[in-house]
Amino acid sequence: MKSNAYSALSLVGRWGAGLFVLATSVGAQDPIVIRAGRLIDGLGGVRTGVTLVIRGTEVTESQLTGDAPDIDLRAYTVLPGGIDTHNHMDWHFDPDGRTHHERGETPAQKTMYAVENAYVTLMAGITTVQSMGSTTDKDVRDGIARGVIPGPRILTSLRAINRGTGSPDEIRAAVRRLAEDGADVVKVFASGSIRDGGRPTMSQEQLDAVCDEARKLGLRIAVHAHGPESARRSILAGCTVIEHGALLDDATLELMAERGTYFDPQIDLLFRNYLDNKERFLGIGNYTEEGFTQMERALDTSLVVFKKALTRGDIDIVFGTDAVAGAHGRNFEELIARVERGGQDPMQAIISATSLAARSLGLDEEIGALVPGMQADLIAVDGNPLEDITALRRVVFVMKGGRVFRAKPGSGR
Repeated sequence: MKSNAYSALSLVGRWGAGLFVLATSVGAQDPIVIRAGRLIDGLGGVRTGVTLVIRGTEVTESQLTGDAPDIDLRAYTVLPGGIDTHNHMDWHFDPDGRTHHERGETPAQKTMYAVENAYVTLMAGITTVQSMGSTTDKDVRDGIARGVIPGPRILTSLRAINRGTGSPDEIRAAVRRLAEDGADVVKVFASGSIRDGGRPTMSQEQLDAVCDEARKLGLRIAVHAHGPESARRSILAGCTVIEHGALLDDATLELMAERGTYFDPQIDLLFRNYLDNKERFLGIGNYTEEGFTQMERALDTSLVVFKKALTRGDIDIVFGTDAVAGAHGRNFEELIARVERGGQDPMQAIISATSLAARSLGLDEEIGALVPGMQADLIAVDGNPLEDITALRRVVFVMKGGRVFRAKPGSGR
């Protein structure tokens, strides 16, 4: 038995796939050798019969020959762990089956729901998420980073900036507080919900203030914007990424391309999850019958916008699900829909959820590709997602930072 990581893998093999294992770190003197049947590297490359060598938390070698593997994945396709750039890690259904409505729940209970969601997300092959807008995220993020909680690497906005934050000066102060509190990104609501028509809610002056202050502090800016005007103002202000954009027009897509703004549309999972769980949301806040009608329409309008952006070929479209209660662990369903409904090339879809997503987060020198020097975040799926994108539903192996968290019986030596 060569290493603690291999020991953990053997334990999974005895007790069954899906068992949580938090493997201890492996020292540089004790590498893990993985043999992949097919390797998709996250950068557009595909090779067969590849051997990866993992030392500590990193991939150190990628070659066509090598020692007998510690982990045999020759029957599977290996690719980088998925990166979901828009998630709500603590959204959940309460014991009554309804979406959480801020009553009768302690902070500890809310945190435990987030821990649960983090676990199922990791087991589904997502090794990094950006969670938008909850202070709960901070403790979960830090616990995962310490290695005491199983979950994807988390980046978080902690809270959100909106029109109620105040004047431009008050907004700048709020951004500074976010930075002081440890936020990784600034989340901005520049428009209303799609359930309310997605109308603009923040002025150009407010958006200029939040984007300028965030850039000074080295923070990225993710903007919730459904319609053309809210997105246009945000792009002109210098935001990093437009989230949603279900109602965007050609002129706004053109401006997005000119300014190099990332685009994170949602075309399927978000809306279908709401519609499938309608009884769990209806009657809470703006989850009204009219709101659900708007979301049904958005299944079509968002698809049209996505196809337009895809056809242009000059907009960086990243992968984000906006996963809320009911959607955690189903993240790849959005990517599958982008291929099957949206017509996206499977390789480009995978890149959008790996190296391109990493670049949008400023982490492209650390994650998103399986090449030497990068973090050993990798998954294996049963099948070839380049030929059948639904293979992403069949995750059989998950490693994050050199630690094995999930393995199919028999995949170890």
